[in-house]
Amino acid sequence: MRVFAISDLHLSVNNPKPMDIFGPAWENYVDKIFADWKSKVGEEDIVLLAGDFSWAMKLEDSVADFEMLSNLPGKKVIIRGNHDYWWKSISAVRKILPPNFYAIQNDAIKFGNVIICGTRLWNLPDDKKKFTEEDDKIYKRELIRLRMTLENAKALQTGEGDKIVCMLHYPPYTNKEEDNEITAMMEEFGVTAVVYGHIHAYTKQNLLLEKNGVTYYLTSCDLVGNKLISIDV
Repeated sequence: MRVFAISDLHLSVNNPKPMDIFGPAWENYVDKIFADWKSKVGEEDIVLLAGDFSWAMKLEDSVADFEMLSNLPGKKVIIRGNHDYWWKSISAVRKILPPNFYAIQNDAIKFGNVIICGTRLWNLPDDKKKFTEEDDKIYKRELIRLRMTLENAKALQTGEGDKIVCMLHYPPYTNKEEDNEITAMMEEFGVTAVVYGHIHAYTKQNLLLEKNGVTYYLTSCDLVGNKLISIDV
């Protein structure tokens, strides 16, 4: 069983929104992702989709986007991104998921010796120019949710061979990639790998970063050549 990740697919079967207006990296990007997926992933493998899955505004309109991926191999695990407006209650989301799709919201799921947890997160307070009072409220709430999902993951960890992978949508640090309360929490709970997305062409962050024993993977599809990234667990 292997683990792969990619994020920010921005699918739009029922709400067509061409992404190639954002640059050449988005030209025929879905076809490229699917071709790479089929060449790498087996039925027992895991594919992590770290938010911004669909442009749909309503839950029922996202169904067609899920169906696009339903025949692709592997177990697909998703979290909510900031553009996933269709994502309402977690129980409603889970009702429309095809087989081999799993949604995480502050909880955790275990496949073999791999434990997957995650939350959306939010803008970081380090970026003072963009960080508002409302951002502060949401950020603090997301920290609570992050601790909740990590506690649930830890409860599933029954042996030394069990590895925790945490999915985020927003980055866990700024472009300076400095330690903060999010990275400290990852270290506190013994997380092996963190997968995140959200940011696109104009980022200074490394696609792969090892920090204090935790490996961080930036997986926005346009930044990784529309190819699934192998997560080392």
